[in-house]
Amino acid sequence: MFWKLAIAFALVVASPSGAHDAAHHSASANSINPGSAASADDEVAYLAENEAAMMKMMNDMAVKPTGDVDRDFVAMMVPHHQGAIDMARAVLRYGRNEQLRRIAQEIIVDQLQEIAAMRLAIGEPLPPATAAPTQVSPPEVAKGRAGANRSISNTGEEQ
Repeated sequence: MFWKLAIAFALVVASPSGAHDAAHHSASANSINPGSAASADDEVAYLAENEAAMMKMMNDMAVKPTGDVDRDFVAMMVPHHQGAIDMARAVLRYGRNEQLRRIAQEIIVDQLQEIAAMRLAIGEPLPPATAAPTQVSPPEVAKGRAGANRSISNTGEEQ
């Protein structure tokens, strides 16, 4: 039931009238906080990336029960946490609010740690260590118009 509500919400936000309302509210926000709103192209790209993350998360959470409640819980929660990571990365790529960008970075680190803890709790091996993707390329970098994509490792070193 929850996933149906989430999809319905995403469709309303992405609808033409929702886009009109978002543009109207975005213009109002600009008068309060100039330079904080994303461009129209960024908004379209953000919405597409966010919707893709939501759809992947919802599909991956639809697991067949195994009879092991603990493993089933982890099998559903890992995609849920990964969805939060993917959505946070989209905000880092397109968002302009520094406070929300910091929160998104924290979400990424926290969700990665929780995924690791859940996997360890049921005896699954951890994937190879990689840098936490708390720094993503802005749209210009992703399109090849600026510098390299950077990330910060778990030790705080730039990669």
